[in-house]
Amino acid sequence: MNPLLNNILVSACLGALIGLIRQWNDQQQAGGDAAATRAGFGGVRTYTLWALLGCLAAFVSQNYIAATLPVAMCLVAAHIVMGHIKDPTRQFPGATSFAAAMLTCLIGALVHWGHVQAAIVTAALTMVMLGIKEPLHTWTERFTSVDIRATLQFVAITGVILPLVPNRDMGPYLALNPYSIWWKVVLISGIGFVGYVLMRMLGAKAGITATGFVGGLASSTATTLAFSKRSKDTRELACDYALAVILSCTTMYGRTAVMVGIIDLQLLHALTIPIILQAAPGLLYGAWYWFSTRKTPPGTVHTPEIGNPLSLTTSIKFALLYAAAAFLIKVVTVHGFQNAILPLAFLTGLTSTDAMSLLMANNHTAGTTILQLAAQAVIIASVANNVAKAGIAIIFGTRPYATRVSIALCLMIITGIISLWLV
Repeated sequence: MNPLLNNILVSACLGALIGLIRQWNDQQQAGGDAAATRAGFGGVRTYTLWALLGCLAAFVSQNYIAATLPVAMCLVAAHIVMGHIKDPTRQFPGATSFAAAMLTCLIGALVHWGHVQAAIVTAALTMVMLGIKEPLHTWTERFTSVDIRATLQFVAITGVILPLVPNRDMGPYLALNPYSIWWKVVLISGIGFVGYVLMRMLGAKAGITATGFVGGLASSTATTLAFSKRSKDTRELACDYALAVILSCTTMYGRTAVMVGIIDLQLLHALTIPIILQAAPGLLYGAWYWFSTRKTPPGTVHTPEIGNPLSLTTSIKFALLYAAAAFLIKVVTVHGFQNAILPLAFLTGLTSTDAMSLLMANNHTAGTTILQLAAQAVIIASVANNVAKAGIAIIFGTRPYATRVSIALCLMIITGIISLWLV
């Protein structure tokens, strides 16, 4: 096929997809009102033509008249504005719609310039942004002023302070690198925030399975504590709460895999089988519970109240824990007591698996810890964390709840101990 014809077809398809989402969004807002839908800002035909215009204008600019594409872009922008002036009753596009129109033209140009992958990604992102307007407004209404303040604090500190933090080893034994420590805080807080946002998106009530998985992504320890206390308030849901907690603890292994993989793929490969083995009891319990209750499936549960992972207090606590673990491991390494790393991993894991997982990935990448020892330390940290969560369930939960949670966690602990010999 002629390259120009191929570019025209690709541009038309991408423009049509964007227009489809735009038109569907207008129809949803109009609530079936045909007149209101027609008054919306563009649809499949309009966006398809804009993409074609961008593609052909780029072709003409490249081969004949250099200013064709800029002029075409200006004409589209002017048409949008003049159309509103001529017909004030027509819905005037907001900044999002105006940007979508400009992007659609540029997507066509990108296709002609040979950046097809970039054009597809840009089109996909544009479609997402156009399609999530109403859901996004609904989700953001669930956030409190405390959530927004914590997020802004974290973004400001990360964006301003992180580039200025010294990126060198300092302190006793040169054990602390401020930049590395804070970068780990950014990583773990970001992953936790994804889970936190998902919990907010789920609303006041959510399915147990979803609550368990996103709770583990945000913080399995916090989720365990929240549901343990709640099991005494609503005893009839104790078994459902147990399922949410077990799934949350299972998700912890996926969270650990993501964190380790971002820093050290070799360590992730060494931990793959141990992670699968430790997660298996939770997955099997979830499957058994689903099959045993499928005739009367559990309803919904209130999502647990956990702190925003982006809060400054949470970030500082994690930074201090990570720094303390890094310092102690550096000390025992310098003095030749490598075996002391495993007890330190257990003590650190009682609070959080994240610090030891990130620290071992960082140390193995730097060559200061061998692969086998790093993998064993991560496993022991997860075992210790399950011990702590089992204790939380027993202390704060009802007997049926604590029995189910502690049995599942004990199986995870046993598989964790067994997996120590597999690395």
